[in-house]
Amino acid sequence: MAGSSADPEKLMAKADKLTKLSFTRWNADWKSATALYEQAAIAYRFRKDNEKAKDAFEKASKGQEMISSPWDAAKHMENAGALAKELGLWNEVSDFYRRASEFYRECGRSQPASDALAKGASALEDKAPEEATKLYDDACTLLEEDGKEQMAFDLYRAAASLYVKLEKYSDAAAFHLRLGSAADKCNAVNSQCKAYLSAIIIYLYAHDFQQAQKCYNDCSGVQGFLNSDQNRCAMKLLSAYEEGDAEEIKRAAQSTAINHLDHVVIRLARKLPTGDLQAIKKDVGGGDGDSLDEDDLT
Repeated sequence: MAGSSADPEKLMAKADKLTKLSFTRWNADWKSATALYEQAAIAYRFRKDNEKAKDAFEKASKGQEMISSPWDAAKHMENAGALAKELGLWNEVSDFYRRASEFYRECGRSQPASDALAKGASALEDKAPEEATKLYDDACTLLEEDGKEQMAFDLYRAAASLYVKLEKYSDAAAFHLRLGSAADKCNAVNSQCKAYLSAIIIYLYAHDFQQAQKCYNDCSGVQGFLNSDQNRCAMKLLSAYEEGDAEEIKRAAQSTAINHLDHVVIRLARKLPTGDLQAIKKDVGGGDGDSLDEDDLT
């Protein structure tokens, strides 16, 4: 490893001196300093001194920024983010990966910019899940804005799964619907249909039958979904809920269409029915029968 045998303390001291202005130094020598910071970072990492390696990578990133090399600045920020994760510095993890993403965007590269945010989100799922959901959201938005929705499919699913773990079911369903919309633009019909069925199952699990019905109505306006196995499965589930038939709900939840969904959604489906079935049946029979209005499939 280059620089592994060098004294990183001396390298850092020399680099810091090159970036400080004085009576004898009117211009900072960022190019030379950056090379030294990079050597020091590698040497510290080789020694497993992660705290100092992180700081060295951050300074190396600053150096690459100063010499107008945002791609290399981003790479160093990602290294700093990975080390911050090892050190359990969760606030810094988010900051480093966000800054890496910004540098990639300076290069006009939405895919690595999104990837950097996704890495940060993945690192924070257990320790700072709320921040992780924001990072996933921003990662998806970057790809959407660049017309690369297909690259975001795994990110939509990861965000939805995290929201389920947080018991934020409306947000989880919303991400599946967002995936469905993205899949529609990519003509990925199977992914679209699976996303719509997933959203319906999540609403049912959360005892929100009305929202599940509305979701079904809206999604049925899409021809690909209307003719799909996922549509037929959703229809069986909703009909069984309207009948208040727990056994039929359980049978529908064993459908092959459900077996091909994400594991998190499958687990929710296997727990159906949740909530008060008789109350749902009463509500449906109490004049809400127009909720499956075929003229409102927008």
